[in-house]
Amino acid sequence: MVSDLERAQSKADAEVEQVKARRARDEERLNSGAISNPKDLSSLQHELVALERRIGTLEDEELEVMEQLEEAQTALRVITADLEALREELSQVEQARDAAIAEIDEHVEAARADRELVLARVPDELVSLYDKVRAQYGGLGAAALRARRCEGCRLELNSADLREIATRPEDAVLRCPECSRILVRTPESGL
Repeated sequence: MVSDLERAQSKADAEVEQVKARRARDEERLNSGAISNPKDLSSLQHELVALERRIGTLEDEELEVMEQLEEAQTALRVITADLEALREELSQVEQARDAAIAEIDEHVEAARADRELVLARVPDELVSLYDKVRAQYGGLGAAALRARRCEGCRLELNSADLREIATRPEDAVLRCPECSRILVRTPESGL
């Protein structure tokens, strides 16, 4: 819009200058005394008056375009400033995101290292079972037993299953009778 108004202003400037140049030529002819015919002289004077009115109209139009251009340039400056503020905010948000991703990556690496330490102490058969169950259930191969409920399938175990689990040794591998995930006993198991 600003560029359109700048073109309109240039066009209006050119039109004003063109009409002023014609008026100057006609005034020069009038003042030179080269026109002696009264009818031609009267016609030239009428043309000068018409040119004067045309200049006034064109200058008014030019002023209106200049005002519109100034308003558009002000709006453009505001929009440009808003855009720069948004770019700065985006940059800050991206930096915060990148820092959070780096922190998460560090936690993941620490968790992997911890997992490797624990995995070294877990029997291979249990790791194989865990991997098999995890593959079946979208990454969740083991679940806590809390308040008589398997946290994997969210179903409450019946009393008979809970009695059987309670009698099993502490190092026994337990499976949820509903979803077959490996059950991990906790102090909140409800046994």
